[in-house]
Amino acid sequence: MPDLLSAIVGPTATGKTEVGILLAERIGGEIVSADSMQVYRGMDIGTGKPTPEQLARVPHHLIGVIDPDAPFSVAEYQERARAAIADIRARGRQPILVGGSGLYVRAVVDGLTLSMAPPDADLRRRLTDEAAAGGPAPLHARLAELDPEAAQRIHPNDARRIIRALEVYQQTGQRISSLQELDRHRRARYNTRQFGLTAPRPELYRRIEARVDEMVARGLADEVRGLLGRGRGERLASMKGLGYAQLIPYLRGECSLDAAVSRLKRDTRRFAKRQLTWFRADPRIEWVDVVAAGGPQAVAGIIGRRWQEQ
Repeated sequence: MPDLLSAIVGPTATGKTEVGILLAERIGGEIVSADSMQVYRGMDIGTGKPTPEQLARVPHHLIGVIDPDAPFSVAEYQERARAAIADIRARGRQPILVGGSGLYVRAVVDGLTLSMAPPDADLRRRLTDEAAAGGPAPLHARLAELDPEAAQRIHPNDARRIIRALEVYQQTGQRISSLQELDRHRRARYNTRQFGLTAPRPELYRRIEARVDEMVARGLADEVRGLLGRGRGERLASMKGLGYAQLIPYLRGECSLDAAVSRLKRDTRRFAKRQLTWFRADPRIEWVDVVAAGGPQAVAGIIGRRWQEQ
């Protein structure tokens, strides 16, 4: 029987962080973050990291573990997350995977074979330069010739995923779509109970807008300005994340703060829709409406009771 693992997933602004902490306090758990942006040091406000007070309540893992300009792959995340889970279990505690990065969650829950194609820094640099010079369309066309199925799934403007698919083919001689199909049939390493947090669409969007306003009030613009001042250029993958890419034009004087914030809210709404689409496709996830439940305490109680049924 695989090791038991609880996971709290879902779109942004549904309260995953607080619910995860409350659950950890109930069951003697520790949090393993499944957020592709919270791994970066010095990127706190825009990534929605737990506050110092929240971090003090229960131990957290894989938050602020690499510099923004350091390469970091899903395979490396998978390795670190597995090590954290093993360490938590060895100390008699319960690991709780918490986050909205769907691929990171699947890398842990389903044991993807992502390590078969480790990152190739030189190849990535060349492809990134090509995308910067001529746009991602030529790379997408190249991918369509090599792996039509992957090209159909990946948006023509999604340079990062296009580059990764080309990288996998270059290093393994296999299509990333074929490897992903193999992954779908792999035996899971953990016996996972996944809980998805959701809210009615109007409420979700209200929460997103309130969250963005709070980030701006806490000094998001200063955080981005500081990162740029320390040489964290906009071409870094970390600086293309929500909250950072949208503020850079404002800091350059190319648009007003209101326009940048409006764009950030719009992009975050779109991101939440993509997250919902990803997680809704997994029938194993048990959904909890955070509004109907009555708030984080009630949601944690619901999940805690279900967890005890494992």
